[in-house]
Amino acid sequence: MFFERFEDSVRANDFIAASVAAGQWDRVIDYVNREVFDKPEEYYSLDKLRKAAAVDRRLGLREILEKIFGLIPRFKSRDELLEEEFAKFVADSRPSEKEAIAIPAIRAYFKAYVTSGKVRDIIESRRYTELATTSIFSSRDFRAVPEKYRRLVPDYVKDYVPLNAFIA
Repeated sequence: MFFERFEDSVRANDFIAASVAAGQWDRVIDYVNREVFDKPEEYYSLDKLRKAAAVDRRLGLREILEKIFGLIPRFKSRDELLEEEFAKFVADSRPSEKEAIAIPAIRAYFKAYVTSGKVRDIIESRRYTELATTSIFSSRDFRAVPEKYRRLVPDYVKDYVPLNAFIA
């Protein structure tokens, strides 16, 4: 009900509706933060909306507004976003036919690196033996990843993947 009340109040606001239609996202987000959030009537906030949406990852205000105004049909799950990001990575890195057989291992590495701070810390500090004690991504999984991708995945993630979107 909380999300639906927010949805109704945002849709009824002519300034927000016109700005969304014009694609002026910075204006819309600024306006919602200043004029809609934390007002005595409902005390809307981004955290409350995230909880009300009940999604397994962190939502941004723009994504919430896109859903409200019908620009996206639903919120994507964490795994759907991971698959999209991985598809972009594969398209960007263009693995050879020989490397293509390792795609499942690379995918597991990519997902573990994006979703687990512990795995990222182990990889970045090069303490690979600690992977033996992680349940998300083991040292055997790491050895299945081609050498080239052991370096390429962290670099790509740091440059192109918004890690905050994958936090629950």
